[in-house]
Amino acid sequence: MAVERRGTHNLYCIVSNRYAFMRSIISITITLILSTLCHAELRVASLFQDKMVLQRDVAIPVWGWADAGEKVAVSFSDQSAEVVTNEDGKWRVELKATEASFDPREMIISTPKDTISLKDVLVGEVWICSGQSNMAMKLGAIPEVKALLPSAKHIRSFEVEHTVAFEEQSSCKGEWVIKPPKSAVAFAFAYHLQEYADAPVGIILTAWGSSSIEAWMPRDMVETVPHFKTMMERFDADTETKERIQTILDGPRPFVKGDNVFLRRQTNVLYNAMMHPLAPYACRGIVWYQGERNTQSMEGMVEEPWFSLNSGMRKYGDTLKAWIERYRKEWGNEEFQAMVVMLPGYHDQNKALVTGPQEGPESPVAHSWAWMRESQMKALELPNTAVINTIDLGHLTNIHPRDKLPIGQRLAHAAARNTLGLDVVTDGPIWKSAEETATGLVVNFENATGLKTMDGEAPKGFWVADDSQKWVRAEAKIDGETIVLTAEAVQKPLYVRYAFAGKPEVNLVNGAELPARPFRTDSFAPVQ
Repeated sequence: MAVERRGTHNLYCIVSNRYAFMRSIISITITLILSTLCHAELRVASLFQDKMVLQRDVAIPVWGWADAGEKVAVSFSDQSAEVVTNEDGKWRVELKATEASFDPREMIISTPKDTISLKDVLVGEVWICSGQSNMAMKLGAIPEVKALLPSAKHIRSFEVEHTVAFEEQSSCKGEWVIKPPKSAVAFAFAYHLQEYADAPVGIILTAWGSSSIEAWMPRDMVETVPHFKTMMERFDADTETKERIQTILDGPRPFVKGDNVFLRRQTNVLYNAMMHPLAPYACRGIVWYQGERNTQSMEGMVEEPWFSLNSGMRKYGDTLKAWIERYRKEWGNEEFQAMVVMLPGYHDQNKALVTGPQEGPESPVAHSWAWMRESQMKALELPNTAVINTIDLGHLTNIHPRDKLPIGQRLAHAAARNTLGLDVVTDGPIWKSAEETATGLVVNFENATGLKTMDGEAPKGFWVADDSQKWVRAEAKIDGETIVLTAEAVQKPLYVRYAFAGKPEVNLVNGAELPARPFRTDSFAPVQ
């Protein structure tokens, strides 16, 4: 019996010890799992990657996420900065301004538990290029731009993946590559800017065809833009649309054509997914080639088709100004540059959706893109802006014209002057005043040195009127740096419209071969 009891006791001890051991193993495993789950991986914002380009000569914010209350250190070049994450695990440091450099360097971001090493980092000029299809148009489709590829150097790009989101996102998909952007306009701009800057150029391309300006607006702009508030109220109440968007997002990629078009024509959701994650990455500013989607009406908020529910041409100017100011707030930079590409010549009457007079591509009273161009130029009422004149470009019936190289060149001229401080002529003749004479009008210009016509003929595109608002073509003559206008049908002309039409025929330039800017001196409302 004693032997049996000792055996039973030994067996009991063995089982007990094994059970205790197993409990210990399970406890340790659970502790490790919980520790892993509770440990937030050190992350940086989407644009901080190998091969990135940082903006020179400005403070450089670097931000990301880690464990709450954890110390994060960032070092780059000969400087470093530290910060403790907030209760949400967010962190942000600000590096001091750095000179341009072609030499690849490394940025180290670390916590006591993790380290991220970003290699091959350059410092130079960084620009966001955004808008709709004419910004997105591939450079391979434009021979003159494609021909620049073999001689392109020191240009890198980051293209934001097309998608949408109902809420503002903290990250986006894309990759820095040692290649020019695929966009013809963005590449032509980067190519010529790089020559001016003698520094690396980084282009962040975030553009999607068919998108309105409202698609790129943050929700809080409902407080400053009344029609956008109406648009967002309708969107929020449209359960069917939101369900379709979610179904598309839950489905396969890439989006099929119909779904792709449906997504990109919505309001606000492009900003959430494709612009908000970029801020406040240090850059010079934004190149904005957009507006076609907003030309479908004069006054905006058209019910049919549904994607015409936007500012229209007449409201676009104030909307654009509010949008620029809001982006400056997002980037925390009042000097954030905004370069707007004027819509070029176009007037396909067969496809026009604008109601009202349609009297041909040169009519100064048609409900044409002339009114959008006038709205776009309202951006010039803000500092640190430029509007790139394209009135001599475009195609009568093709909304996607091929003459993208001059646009990129003119953008680079403007950036060189406005951000690099170079002595570059950026504009053609700009209307300054009009004086009445006994027989007509004399128009005075700024930037008129070397005033001439491209073809040696008389200046074209001028129309005059008196208070009757009946516009007639004017005979125009160059007199020094002015234009003298007369018209037999108007005894005493009072007002001038120049190149104020869908696709006007123009030939007036200055000595730099840059076209005169469209203008009108009257305040007549559009004919309904």
